[in-house]
Amino acid sequence: MAGESYSHSGGRKSSDFCSKLTVVTFLGISCVGIWMLISSSFNITLQNSEISSTNLLGQYSGSTGDFLVNAKRGEDETFQGEKGFRRGRSLEEIGDEKGLDSYQNEEREGESSNLKNEEENQENSESSSSGDESQSGNESSNRETEEVDSREKDSTTSDGESDTGGEDSNLDASETTEKAKKGETENEVFPAADQSEILKEATTQNGPWSTQAAESEKENESQGSSSSTDDKKGNKWKLCKTDAGPDYIPCLDNVQAIRKLRHTSHYEHRERHCPVEASTCLVPLPSGYKKSIGWPRSRDQIWYSNVPHGKLAQVKGHQNWVKVTGEYLTFPGGGTQFKQGALHYIDFLQKTLPQISWGKQTRVILDVGCGVASFGGYLFERDVLAMSLAPKDEHEAQVQFALERGIPAISAVMGTKRLPFPGKVFDAVHCARCRVPWHIEGGKLLLELNRVLRPGGHFIWSATPVYRKDEENVGIWEAMSELTKSMCWELLEINEDKLNEVGVAIFRKPTTNDCYQSRTQNDPPMCEEADDPDAAWNITLQACLHKAPADASARGAKWPAKWPLRSEKLPYWLKSSQVGVYGKAAPEDFAADYDHWKHVVSKSYLNDLGINWSSVRNVMDMKAIYGGFAAALKDLKVWVMNVVPIDSPDTLPIIYDRGLFGIYHDWCESFSTYPRSYDLLHADHLFSDIKKRCTIESVFAEVDRILRPEGKLIVRDNAETILEIENMARSVKWKVKMSYSKDSEGLLFVQKSFWRPNQEQIVKSAIA
Repeated sequence: MAGESYSHSGGRKSSDFCSKLTVVTFLGISCVGIWMLISSSFNITLQNSEISSTNLLGQYSGSTGDFLVNAKRGEDETFQGEKGFRRGRSLEEIGDEKGLDSYQNEEREGESSNLKNEEENQENSESSSSGDESQSGNESSNRETEEVDSREKDSTTSDGESDTGGEDSNLDASETTEKAKKGETENEVFPAADQSEILKEATTQNGPWSTQAAESEKENESQGSSSSTDDKKGNKWKLCKTDAGPDYIPCLDNVQAIRKLRHTSHYEHRERHCPVEASTCLVPLPSGYKKSIGWPRSRDQIWYSNVPHGKLAQVKGHQNWVKVTGEYLTFPGGGTQFKQGALHYIDFLQKTLPQISWGKQTRVILDVGCGVASFGGYLFERDVLAMSLAPKDEHEAQVQFALERGIPAISAVMGTKRLPFPGKVFDAVHCARCRVPWHIEGGKLLLELNRVLRPGGHFIWSATPVYRKDEENVGIWEAMSELTKSMCWELLEINEDKLNEVGVAIFRKPTTNDCYQSRTQNDPPMCEEADDPDAAWNITLQACLHKAPADASARGAKWPAKWPLRSEKLPYWLKSSQVGVYGKAAPEDFAADYDHWKHVVSKSYLNDLGINWSSVRNVMDMKAIYGGFAAALKDLKVWVMNVVPIDSPDTLPIIYDRGLFGIYHDWCESFSTYPRSYDLLHADHLFSDIKKRCTIESVFAEVDRILRPEGKLIVRDNAETILEIENMARSVKWKVKMSYSKDSEGLLFVQKSFWRPNQEQIVKSAIA
């Protein structure tokens, strides 16, 4: 019994102990479960909060040193590398944290309080933004930057069109996570600093890699002239108050400089006269401005409110240039010399001279006095790129019409300076009733065309002296016949277009120096041996002839390969003995550059940045090297203006030999285009170079000027510069789509908004 009693008592104690243990265990498990649930909820909340911000899944491969970026929209996964994202860092923090590898600034409530307070103070200081927002109708882009949602669809235009902003490329969280687990993400290779030979120029620029600045300075010295550039300081963002209003072009609307000109007989007043202080204000939008109509519809129709100029329609409407049709400006496809349509005229030229071979033999042309550029617009159907050129003159907004339509054009005039192109690059030059007096002053202007025309290239002259027989036109024809003969141009064909009741004369530039050497008179004279035909930045025109290349291996001695092969083919005149931009042999450099941009475009830009490329038409590469970026986009319905800065290696001739086009420019000055001209700007290590010569604020203001609302800017640069540009973009309420860096190299993708400041800044140079 005692044993039984003891056993019973011990069993009860054991039972109590087990019960207590069970309770403790249950409570422990419950706590763990609650903790896991809370952690899971927190992670989900954090993940969901990040969906509305920057869209990036980044991975770092330590074995190769590559910086891998997957920019799938809709998901912002945590950085999986050795160190996590850092948000809202200032320039000072970057300087203090040299070991920090990556950062990403997000638009979230927990980011830098200084930036948030600054924006709130700015909002409070502005009485109301409704007046500015009304300029964009009901566009969703008027939302402030802190309300950005990466899943937000681009605004729908009033004509029913919408820009999806690349939503089809989005993946939801589960799809992205699953792809990440399977290792199926498509990554853009972004080399680290020690492996960025195809992203940065080499310090040595030997062989052919002089700069346009050096070439032009040397040429100016030989002509006894000079130019200088002053450093400029940027100002806080304000609205530009000028006589030109929403159409302000700083270097073409410098009223004060134009007033001081002694003469205007050579169109000096239409040339560039840049203000001493570069502008840092923002150009206003036209009242009622809307998102631009996309290509190809834009070729025939644009919003009148975007380019509210009706004078040209009144003057040229009967020639089918442009008409006002309700809320649209419509373009029937005609011109002064082709009232019945540009396509018929283009085919007429082909029949007149079959060897023109549009889109194969003839790929890049210069259209002088382009009007609204319908000729260039319809040449796209023949795989031809036309650099359309016209002055900002009494034919108001003709170049602006062209750009709004999605047709390449620049505002320029043939006056006292060389055109901003290298020598021997255009396959053909076209002039249809362009009103340029080619025959006067020793043919100085026609000799400028001879400089930029490729040996064996054609001058297509469709003008009244060709077919009208009145005294004035007959006199001009006789003078032109004598001039072209003395220039050794061969008159190949004269033909009449009976449908349009116009005529055309087609000349051919010689490929050798035989004719020059056999002339009885040296008139026009041959240029001095020291005269560099490629020097083109602020160079005074000279009435002389440049010799044809005597060496068969020299540039211009042979015609480039036919399009589209020429876009990929190494120009025959690039030799292994020449040092390329990136420090390797030129052919190796060329191939590496093209491979790099093909990879970046296909793996990142086309799919992962969330860009709806059907809404992109006008593209600018602000610092082109070999034109690899443009070549990688050649199969899209876009055109790319390749800009070679004057302080960069002069590679623009290579770009033209590839069947692409471009222009020289100094980014410390304003670009010769109207505001709101481009859909996408691409800047590869441009801004960090600019800081050496002028203020980055003025260049960003210029970017804002030429970029359309809802247009995109892609910047590849060092981390400090990326953060500077990002902060500027935020300060003007642009959407920061993605910001990323690794090993001091970064990538920034932002979208311009419709926002404009309320306060104005008087631009004295632009007010009469």
